[in-house]
Order: sequence, then C-alpha cells, then structure tokens
Amino acid sequence: MDADDLERAVRLMSEALRPLVAHDWSAVAGTLDWSCRETLAHIGHDLLAYAAQLAGRAQDAYLPLDLVIRDDAAVPAVLMVVEACGGLLAAALRAAGPDTRAWHFGPCDVSGFAALGVAEILIHTYDITQGLKAKWWPPAELSAAVLARLAPDAQTERRHPTGVLLRHTGRFGDVGPWRWRIRPE
Repeated sequence: MDADDLERAVRLMSEALRPLVAHDWSAVAGTLDWSCRETLAHIGHDLLAYAAQLAGRAQDAYLPLDLVIRDDAAVPAVLMVVEACGGLLAAALRAAGPDTRAWHFGPCDVSGFAALGVAEILIHTYDITQGLKAKWWPPAELSAAVLARLAPDAQTERRHPTGVLLRHTGRFGDVGPWRWRIRPE
C-alpha cells in the first residue's frame, strides 16, 4: 500500500462524512465508547502519529506528541484537521525511502504505515456512519489491500473483504484479541 491508497481513503472519508456534518456528532460511533466527533479526532491523531513516526524514524516507541483539537472546533473544522493529517502522512510516505523503518509495536515499513492509515480511516468512518445512522461501506479493494498487508491470514475466500475486515476488527461481534501484522515481509 502507498500514499495514493491513503489519499483515496481520505477522499472517501470526506465524501462520506461532509454531507453529515449537521447531524448530532455526540452520538456514539458504532460499537465504540467514543462519540462520532471523538472518533473523527482519533483518526486525525493516528494519521499524525504515523506521519511523525516515519518522518522522525522513531525506532523504539511512539514519539511523545498528541493532536489537540480545540473543544469549540465545529465538526467541519475537525474534518479539515483530519484531512490535513492525512496529507501529512501521505507526504511522509512519499518522502520515506523503501528501506525506511519506524516503530509501531516493532519495526514497520512504509507500506505498513500506509495500510495502518487506510485501516484507521475505513474502519472508523464506518463506525461514525453507523453512529450517524448513515449507510456507508468501505470499498472492497481497499479492504482487501489492508487485509493483505496487515492480516494476511484472515480468511477472505468466498467472503467480502470488507466484511472480513470489519469482523476482524470486532465490528460484527467479539473476535477476541487481535493485532495487525506490521513487520515488513
């Protein structure tokens, strides 16, 4: 996966969420404990963290930074922040060389960080749309690409890859503990 995949995921997120900005974003996001607004901010936080990891070539832990979005920021502004964080991650992905490694619970390569970013966007956009009672389904090809990079053992034969992705991450019932496989091939 690469920066183009990430930018596509950001566009899809924006297209899905921008028409919903007038809804009640204090609603719980899907099966999460967070509100839809908190979940949107979480996406931005993770995208920024991944960009910082790559740009800083952090090797042992996450860099000690957090994204702070003002409490009075309206949902359209929060969405713009998340889009900007996606742009920062895309830039970091493009600037990193193919041998670049940074820490995400172990060494992770550029394609791993791209897949992590796409996964955050797809899964949490789904959570938000569930909370806002809107129909949205992550696209099959991006879901399949995330699974191929981060969960290659997930069973996708004769199953829709988006359903497998959402089930793997606990959106369709408890699957027990799970982790992404972030180590490069």
